[in-house]
Amino acid sequence: MSATTCIAALETRALISVAGEDWRSFLQGLLTQDVETLAPGEARFGALLTPQGRLLYDLFIVGRAEGCWLDCAADKRAALLQRLAIYKLRAKVTLAADETPVLAAWGAAPAGGWIADPRLAALGWRGYGVGAAPNAVEADYERHRLEVGAPGPADWGEDAAYPLEADFDLMNGVDFRKGCFVGQETTSRMKRRGSVKSRMLPIRFEGPAPAHGAEVLAGTLRAGEVRSGADGVAMALVRLDRIEGAALTVDGRPCEVLRPAWMGAG
Repeated sequence: MSATTCIAALETRALISVAGEDWRSFLQGLLTQDVETLAPGEARFGALLTPQGRLLYDLFIVGRAEGCWLDCAADKRAALLQRLAIYKLRAKVTLAADETPVLAAWGAAPAGGWIADPRLAALGWRGYGVGAAPNAVEADYERHRLEVGAPGPADWGEDAAYPLEADFDLMNGVDFRKGCFVGQETTSRMKRRGSVKSRMLPIRFEGPAPAHGAEVLAGTLRAGEVRSGADGVAMALVRLDRIEGAALTVDGRPCEVLRPAWMGAG
């Protein structure tokens, strides 16, 4: 691991403050993650799904002394607030935008007030109003994420991916032991039946990143499509039945699908 601590402000992320005596039960019935046992100073990764079980909003639920923060995509915060307000009904919950800055750190462990990223240890830490001075930019963090092999918000698409296709089950993003949540039926059925036909996996190649949506081909067969990327590495949603032992290309260039060690075998 690098001896340097890299810190970047995540301008694409924003916070919603959730409080009130019913905040736990309110979120517990909506999100893929268990909220009842969330402790102050702890973060958990999860999502709000559509009733059909597709990814709508990815979230970090960050425990506070009274209530929590929802760390969400900045460009979707207003829509998420509106969606939560629809579900609120008579619950004693307050929802408000919070302008506390969101930071990420990776490399050597940072000092003071940082929270371990609940997805993967290799992704580092998240900071909320920690006052640290950035020495990197968000693009550097995105490069780090791709090197780790973890899909992120740039890969979800709009109401397109199922959480298991986006590796939420492998990144602590779904608690299958909790009670009901929006989209649970489809998510649990996919897990129970082992019916995940496609997954987001990193690919390696020479040269610049292919465009979003570029096809990954196994010969002449479509094996997947590129989502986010950087020079030499990208994230792709690939058909698992078409990549094993196949000679793959993207943009006419040879490429290799990798399965990071944290994903386990199979």
